[in-house]
Amino acid sequence: MQFSSRAVHRTPPKLATLVLLSGLAALSMNLFLPSLPNMALHFDTDYKVMQLSIALYLLVNAILQILIGPLADKAGRRPVLLWGIGLFLLATLGCIYSPNVEIFLAFRMCQAVVVVGMVLSRAAVRDMYDQDQAASMIGYVTMGMAVVPMIGPAIGGILEESFGWKANFWLPFALGALTLALTFTDFGETSAKSGKTLVQQFKEYPELLTSPRFWGYSLACAFSSGTFFAYLGGAPFIGTELFGLSAAQVGIYFGAPAVGYFVGNFLSGRFSMQVGINRMVLWGSLLNALGVALSASLFLTDQGTALSFFSFMTFVGVGNGMAIPNATSGALSVRPHLAATASGLSGAIMLGGGAALSALAGTLLTSETGAMPLLWLMLATAIMAIVAIGSVIRRERLLGL
Repeated sequence: MQFSSRAVHRTPPKLATLVLLSGLAALSMNLFLPSLPNMALHFDTDYKVMQLSIALYLLVNAILQILIGPLADKAGRRPVLLWGIGLFLLATLGCIYSPNVEIFLAFRMCQAVVVVGMVLSRAAVRDMYDQDQAASMIGYVTMGMAVVPMIGPAIGGILEESFGWKANFWLPFALGALTLALTFTDFGETSAKSGKTLVQQFKEYPELLTSPRFWGYSLACAFSSGTFFAYLGGAPFIGTELFGLSAAQVGIYFGAPAVGYFVGNFLSGRFSMQVGINRMVLWGSLLNALGVALSASLFLTDQGTALSFFSFMTFVGVGNGMAIPNATSGALSVRPHLAATASGLSGAIMLGGGAALSALAGTLLTSETGAMPLLWLMLATAIMAIVAIGSVIRRERLLGL
């Protein structure tokens, strides 16, 4: 695959291209979730083994983000994006034609390379705008990560019942091909190449890792999103095993947080510049915790239902939609000249924690425990997000930093 310099467009990417890039990463994460029970039957394995397709995917996502940032700061956003999407297409074909669960899981981990779209769409925004405006624009860009999860599981459930589980991999393959073509024609380079070697790039990590502000924003983002990742690992089990929902029903109910995420992203896009990123992150983290607490209170009084469980997750979505774009913009603005590196590193922290929480949620739940282990886990992470952004706000008040 050869990308000629003569083909490189000089104009910055349109908003629609950035939304599609972030949306493709979200689609490959959750489209197939309603198919997990039937995929376990197809590969003749346990459901908990199939759940590894979520945790392993997130783990490799986290590792790749550490590499993608410096690579994109060195080589530019455009070539890294094109290669990443191309490799995603090959990995998706591998998932479709896997003869056993081990090979499937291997290709599923390779699919994680699509995270280049999420990392570099955000970095491109930070390349083009200052901190508060970047938070606003990231809110709009990550609507792609809201719209797709909102409709993805519902579509996945319908595809599963109509055509079988492989249809949930053919769809991202087709959309990936479309994204590759659009990126090639529209995504002009947004950042000058650093001119540094990868070793020199990695040596700049301490500049970020020793910054309390970077850690505050990154942990606020990680813990806030951690509630959703725990939900990601446990909600399919709760829907199918505790409440007896069909794959299509799980897909529809599962999109509840994404409805809220869409609203939260809109609020970020509309108000971040006026309100400021710190207050947006704090308010989002508080809403996140409120939704989980309300759901838990119903289950503790034996009044919890499938409708109440999934409905209150809308609050989690709104909170995440407010907190994540603003915390991300904060992390990327600590050292603007390291925007892609910061995007990758903060994303790695977020998804590394997400992988652990997703796997933990899957192991905690049984038919006997009910939903409470998942809700306690989600509530703990939501509270930690409040603590993290609180530390940033206190530091700014005390030190003016």
